Amino acid sequence: MDELTLSTKNTWCPGCGNFSLFEGIKRGLLKLEKRGNLRENFVLTTGVGCHAKIADYIKINTFYGLHGRAIPIAEGIKIGNPKLNVFCCSGDGDSYSQGMAHLIHAAKRNSNITVIIHDNHNFALTVKQFTATSPKGFKGTSTPFGNTEIPINPLKLMIASGATFVARGYSNKIDHLARLVEQGIQHKGFSFIEILQPCVAWVNTFKEYNQRIYEMKGLTKDKAISLIEEWDYNNHKSNIPIGIFYQGNRDSFEGEKTSNIPKKKIDIKKLLKKNI
Repeated sequence: MDELTLSTKNTWCPGCGNFSLFEGIKRGLLKLEKRGNLRENFVLTTGVGCHAKIADYIKINTFYGLHGRAIPIAEGIKIGNPKLNVFCCSGDGDSYSQGMAHLIHAAKRNSNITVIIHDNHNFALTVKQFTATSPKGFKGTSTPFGNTEIPINPLKLMIASGATFVARGYSNKIDHLARLVEQGIQHKGFSFIEILQPCVAWVNTFKEYNQRIYEMKGLTKDKAISLIEEWDYNNHKSNIPIGIFYQGNRDSFEGEKTSNIPKKKIDIKKLLKKNI
């Protein structure tokens, strides 16, 4: 048992991609600790799904949210105490299907939090329903004759929504994932990291991902952004790039709000009378 793992019994399926994803997150946090970030200042929020069990296993401050609601909880915590390093773990079912509006608006306002998506292309905990990134034709318990919808491209959506750090990782590339987590949490603004995480029970993509995933290296910003479309979540033949696709700078939501707070005390009664 390492220093960031609790003794709670782990109930992920044997071989689940969440195990290596968990390891990557821990390594990233330990790197941040070595840089002087206090462990008690890390806060993790989760939603509902297989991803959320990470809150039971990791030895930092955690908060379970309702289905699709991990992101607004993280935003509230960050506003309440801007000194904290707040990040979310969420699933494709949790934030792409249940809580999409929260994801888009957090990116739009550039909240200074990090959102890590465990994307296994299905609602795994409730037994194989399709999500927004399930490929067309996906046969699950809610689509026995095949999903008729085309999947979204979350990275394109996040850039269009205003996220200032957009990346993709793979649960089997642990050290690469750890670097993304470290860089995402250090970034000042909304960080979005999608992790491709095979589900051995219902959508076992290990073989496919191991053959097709590659790390982007030495690319210009424009080239990296163009590679977002190399894989459309429905193409089973194209290569799949991972790494940082976009990183920009603009004021975070919390910074903007803090700068607008008057330094002198406000007479609430006088203010109300003026505006009624």
